[in-house]
Amino acid sequence: MLYIVPTPIGNLGDITIRALEILKSVAVIACEDTRTSSKLLGHYGIDTPRISYHDHNEKERTRQLIQRLEQGEDVALISDAGMPLISDPGYRLLQAVIDQEIEYTVLPGASSAITALVGSGLAIDKFHFDGFLPQKKGRQTRIRAMAERRETTVAFESPHRIVKTLHKLSEYAGDDRRVVVAREISKKFEEYLRGTIRDVLETLESRPRVKGEIVLVVEGQDQ
Repeated sequence: MLYIVPTPIGNLGDITIRALEILKSVAVIACEDTRTSSKLLGHYGIDTPRISYHDHNEKERTRQLIQRLEQGEDVALISDAGMPLISDPGYRLLQAVIDQEIEYTVLPGASSAITALVGSGLAIDKFHFDGFLPQKKGRQTRIRAMAERRETTVAFESPHRIVKTLHKLSEYAGDDRRVVVAREISKKFEEYLRGTIRDVLETLESRPRVKGEIVLVVEGQDQ
């Protein structure tokens, strides 16, 4: 069986008992980055063999893992942080498992997008997930779409680009559109910056630099 196992997005305590039991029992753990995963696995004394599974070897690794699954081995797939497949590798493996009618299950667990949405205080009865904003091609189009959308939008953004993103968003949505910048979720310096685009920009631009992993939540039109 293939187990898709979410991992903590910051605090190592944010993992389920079931996830730990599975990670200890499977034949192999497919990790986005084995070095990153070693911190979590070492913390819980898990010495299960692990192999890398990332964007650059996804095709080859999928073939290898399917062979192991067909031989009756159990495999766990994890990402560096949060739910696998959400803006992370894994789609190719899951699709192959479905095509081959191999049994699989997805464990519930941490997701920075959902955590930021809930913590934003904005309306989330409906929302749009925009993944990682592109660095160049299509970037302006995606930001304009955020401004025009009626439902709340959540997206991942680099700390190096968040100020530019908010400036561009203000051109399309106006300075008074409400946003939330969720930074370092579940970590020591967790922070939610809430307010209008103008307010949040003022706070960020007063700092020498912006650090940490960021989730941007944007209020929809007419909310």
